[in-house]
Amino acid sequence: MKQRVNPVILPPKNVSSRLCRVSKGFARGCGILSALIVVGHANAETLTLWPSGLCEAKANAGATVSVTDTRRIAVTATTDAAWPGAAVNVKDGPCDLSPYGKLRIRLRNADTRPLNISLSVKDRNYSEGGPGGKLALAPGEEGVMTADLRNMPWVLDKPLELVGMNGFPRALENGKGFDVTKVISLHIFIPKADLGDKPARYEILRVEADPAPFTFIRADTFLPFVDALGQFRHADWPGKIHSEDELQKAKAAEAQWLRDTPPIPDRNAWGGWTKGPQLKATGHFRTEKVNAKWWLVDPDGRLFFSHGIDCVRAGAETGVQLRESYFEWLPEEGSPFAKFYGTGWWAPHNFYNGKTPFKTFDFVRANMLRKYGEGWYKTFAELAHTRIRAWGMNTIANWSDPEVYKLRKTPYTATFSIHSQRIEGSEGYWGKFCDPYADEFQKALHDEMEKQKQLKSTDDPWCIGYFVDNEISWGNGDTSLAEAALASPPAQPCKIAFKDWLEAKYGTPEKLNAAWQTQHASWDGFLQATALPDKKIIADDLRAFHTQIAEQYFRTIRDSIRAAAPDKLYLGCRIAWGAPSVYRASAKYCDVVSVNIYNRQATHDLPDGAEDKPMINGEFHFGALDRGMFHTGLVSTGSQAERAECYKAFVASCLKHPRYVGTHWFQWQDQALTGRGDGENYQIGFLTVTDQPYPEIVEAARETARTMYETRYR
Repeated sequence: MKQRVNPVILPPKNVSSRLCRVSKGFARGCGILSALIVVGHANAETLTLWPSGLCEAKANAGATVSVTDTRRIAVTATTDAAWPGAAVNVKDGPCDLSPYGKLRIRLRNADTRPLNISLSVKDRNYSEGGPGGKLALAPGEEGVMTADLRNMPWVLDKPLELVGMNGFPRALENGKGFDVTKVISLHIFIPKADLGDKPARYEILRVEADPAPFTFIRADTFLPFVDALGQFRHADWPGKIHSEDELQKAKAAEAQWLRDTPPIPDRNAWGGWTKGPQLKATGHFRTEKVNAKWWLVDPDGRLFFSHGIDCVRAGAETGVQLRESYFEWLPEEGSPFAKFYGTGWWAPHNFYNGKTPFKTFDFVRANMLRKYGEGWYKTFAELAHTRIRAWGMNTIANWSDPEVYKLRKTPYTATFSIHSQRIEGSEGYWGKFCDPYADEFQKALHDEMEKQKQLKSTDDPWCIGYFVDNEISWGNGDTSLAEAALASPPAQPCKIAFKDWLEAKYGTPEKLNAAWQTQHASWDGFLQATALPDKKIIADDLRAFHTQIAEQYFRTIRDSIRAAAPDKLYLGCRIAWGAPSVYRASAKYCDVVSVNIYNRQATHDLPDGAEDKPMINGEFHFGALDRGMFHTGLVSTGSQAERAECYKAFVASCLKHPRYVGTHWFQWQDQALTGRGDGENYQIGFLTVTDQPYPEIVEAARETARTMYETRYR
């Protein structure tokens, strides 16, 4: 390794004048707190944006807004738009909020049901990547939503082009992406996907910004910014590894901790609850409702709550091609570390999209070699099970390495995705929706289950069941997939199925035309058409066939799993967004309905009319920027201590919910500082890039585990 280089950290020459130039009287005092390093005034005051006269409230599409006599902003969000809510707008043009580190927004749920309220902060150009936040509130509850105005505590003194990362240090006035010096509006809303099929009422009571210092780094000396261990070079923090000697000391310290840490009491080999009731033992995991709450039951007949973690595998590949200057060290060919170069093929978003294949390097595996020697992988796999049990967890969850869970020491969930013909008229963040009417869909399912037979998961008592697909593209409403079918070419299998369904209902094209106010000369003419008729006129048929597609999807997968693995649970598709009809279809055919929730509480539930089924949360996480990373992930916190508290609160919300039978943290290890193929570079691991556990969240998991069965059973 090269010798560690201390960064030169200086403010830009004009920093004092720039920070004191806060737009339209917003300044409350700012300056240089500590010459040369930290910027921001120690005695700066909190800035009140509302109910002061600095801002005004307006309604977004799909909402109505009024201001009460007590200066509360009363909002009614309807289901008529994707992001209904209120905009708190700066009255006199954009303002410079760069001296302020965090927004605090006090909200009240004025409705009779729990609400998930979201925030998006906009600059003058409505740029992508602005600060955001989320808050879950019970009926009538007040709470405070927070959001970081700056994406991190480090600021460059002038713009520098950095690519391939969702988060990275920027200049205050960067000319690209969100500009904190030109904030224009705060959008406080409820996404349509969280509204369900009912309007919602909430109130905005107060909006404030708190001052916070930040560190300037000279752009001219910023590169390289990644050290030989894959860490940020220009900062220090507790737990940072500076040498291979420190890496060995950390290994020894964790080994001692594992020896000294007692196991969580009252657990059997599966992680089930030995103090709980003895139920029927089937030799496999199953579900049962006990005392009005759903549970998993382990193979020995003990109550089991799946307290798990995703992506238990060694690795965090990052693209190095076209970004070599970011790294102070990359191995030469022939080096023992050169084996950790690879080829990236997956880049659905961000810099490497359209540039595949590209060269990658994996600092995690390189650090494993340094830490554990040539037998590092065997050590990693065995240690994973030891760590999981010591942390109070009992499940190896989605996207984990089969070579780890095949050791059969910890229960696991298997997973696969269906790669087959897509509905051409569909769209989504992760790609188009698979056509469940296509012959290729059934074949892909068969092939995937044959792979599971080879992995021996189909009759393995350690296998809880199967997640199939993840965060698929259901669309924004209860008609989306039917609309996608109509927009597809005539040979699209789901479009042909739609035609057959309509033909069974209406009989002739003439009767369809009368109902739809269309002019199809024949059923073939219907297949040829791709224009969407008036949605208001055909809404009932669109909703009905959207449900038909969802049911065809879940039913086909259910039948395939039942045929190949009759003792395994079908755990669904990890719904991140979708209309109530999607949840109803999932509950109809899945053994467990799975959702991914990025919020501070688990508030997703099955809608009215759904079958009573258990639920499992497949993903949640929290991150903080106090340990050298560039992005908090999807739910941000201010520190590792706060992150740990959020962990406990989220799992507690699942334990207290009558449907949830488990929740899985995403993910095992921090993502690479310089990002994976789609740019995600989140501080979301239980482990750092140097394989160090974060002690705060480990203790939070253990504290949760100590009482989780008693909490749920009561």
